Amino acid sequence: MSKQEKQQLFKEALGNYPTGVTIVTAMTEEGTPVGLTVNSFASVSLDPLMILWSIDHRVSSKDTFIKGEKFAVHILGADQVELCKTFATPNVDRFSTCKWSTSEHNTPVIEGAFAVLQCKLHQAVEAGDHTILIGKVLDIDIERKDPMLYHRRNFGAIPAEFYTEIEKNK
Repeated sequence: MSKQEKQQLFKEALGNYPTGVTIVTAMTEEGTPVGLTVNSFASVSLDPLMILWSIDHRVSSKDTFIKGEKFAVHILGADQVELCKTFATPNVDRFSTCKWSTSEHNTPVIEGAFAVLQCKLHQAVEAGDHTILIGKVLDIDIERKDPMLYHRRNFGAIPAEFYTEIEKNK
């Protein structure tokens, strides 16, 4: 099997793995907010609280995240599909399309996310064409709303039937 065939199968397999969707933000040294849509996000540790996400080496803001001290992970709500798409689009003024503020940790925080985890960079690990960023969670804010789900290149809320099944099995 060729490298391209393996890559295509890899994309197909992982594209069928439902994930949540995040926007990760940080400030440049000059004080300009940067951010991008990320679905490579996972918890790492409860003690201390730690998460991870990965960034493609081709992303223009890569150095801000890798060399920066802090970043914020926004776990998106089901109602934030347009925001998700905007932060995945290159060469647009992403922050002009949303309400945001600078937090006490000097991270750009976007309003309306399901949850926001403000983090201090703990470690950056080179891994192929990406860098894995591990962050120690400094602060957590949660808004009680439905989180966004990404599956087969589609965005949306977790289906109500899923919650019905959970309740039946209690």
